[in-house]
Amino acid sequence: MTDYDVLRVFCGPRGGYGNELGVVRDGSLLPDPEERQAFAAKLGFSETVFVDDPERGIIDIRTPTLRLPFAGHPCVGAAWLLDVPELVVPAGVVGARQDGEFCWIEARAQWAPPRTLRRYATAAEVDDLPVPPPGEWIYAWAWEDEPAGRIRARAFPGRDDGIEEDEATGAAALLLTDLLGRALNITQGAGSQILTAPQPHGWIEVGGRVYLER
Repeated sequence: MTDYDVLRVFCGPRGGYGNELGVVRDGSLLPDPEERQAFAAKLGFSETVFVDDPERGIIDIRTPTLRLPFAGHPCVGAAWLLDVPELVVPAGVVGARQDGEFCWIEARAQWAPPRTLRRYATAAEVDDLPVPPPGEWIYAWAWEDEPAGRIRARAFPGRDDGIEEDEATGAAALLLTDLLGRALNITQGAGSQILTAPQPHGWIEVGGRVYLER
């Protein structure tokens, strides 16, 4: 078995929750794309990162079934683990910074894969949603406190790959921030926290807490 780390990204205020992320620090151990995809499927996390150049921040992001040009929680986790000022992914160069308990990335909404952003009237409605059938990537959200920018959200990838609900989804938070045009404080899944903030020239920051699980 190839060595890998497990991080929890976008943890709650007390350090709980967060979305697990597998990170293979030495991507050269699995240079073949098919081997990487098989390993990501074997681990079974919503995403797994393969680090191809730790100093330059070049990474490869895989779900259990496909490669992603960009993804939020893998980039936040990798930026925290590698402690680099930027990451390089197929979509472009992702800015990164550490700010006390939070790690932030800066990306563009057009890098995020398509998502259906579905608004509900209340947070309770979002809480009560059943897992929808596969086929559509749905980000269900509602205002908890609109003046304060607080949102309740849940994410359903719909890929039929064993991940019925994504605990914390930076790319979807990026798209929602772009749509609403304001900073957000998102509680997603069972209790994960994602912070976002629009930046000049179409960039958006996405940040959260990261912990090394094992």
